[in-house]
Amino acid sequence: MTTSSLPELILIGGGGHCAACIDVIELAGQFRIAGIIDTNPARNNVCGYPVLGNDNVLGELRKRIGHAFITLGQINDAALRMRLTELVQSHDYAMPVVISPRAYVSRHAKVGAGSIIMHDALVNARAVIGRNCIINSKALIEHDAVIEDYCHISTGAVINGGVHIRRETFFGSNATSKEMTMSGEHDFIRAGSLFTGERK
Repeated sequence: MTTSSLPELILIGGGGHCAACIDVIELAGQFRIAGIIDTNPARNNVCGYPVLGNDNVLGELRKRIGHAFITLGQINDAALRMRLTELVQSHDYAMPVVISPRAYVSRHAKVGAGSIIMHDALVNARAVIGRNCIINSKALIEHDAVIEDYCHISTGAVINGGVHIRRETFFGSNATSKEMTMSGEHDFIRAGSLFTGERK
């Protein structure tokens, strides 16, 4: 399949996380990036892709483009990613799963719509990743772990076997969970920490 015959994809949010997502999408080769939606008037392209406008153009673009993906990062909370997801869905865009060819996702795992599995991440057997999650570079999601919707598992983080990370949680870089533990909703797990959480 040539690049020109690939389905087009709009990216929502043009910051640093967008650039990292572009690298994954280009390598995966399943979509052709049509451009970026961003509210910063000073930003006219990201990694060579044009900024097509702000949220107001999504309805018009839907007439010719069927897929959209949230490329806004998530640290303090997931509220803006959630609002943008609702906006995209209101225009009836499809939200794909994006998986880097350099990642490993077990065929016995499940990954929800709008989630991205980035370079060198590993998602093991019977793990469940919810909708609109970021599984960042070199993160490890072990067997039987559950990551609920709108979570960001940061670079190099380790989610051990049977752990349950509840919705809208940020799990910092190089943080490690003890096995069979559970977070609260909207938790913020500091980078480099040992997460002991609640026992399941």
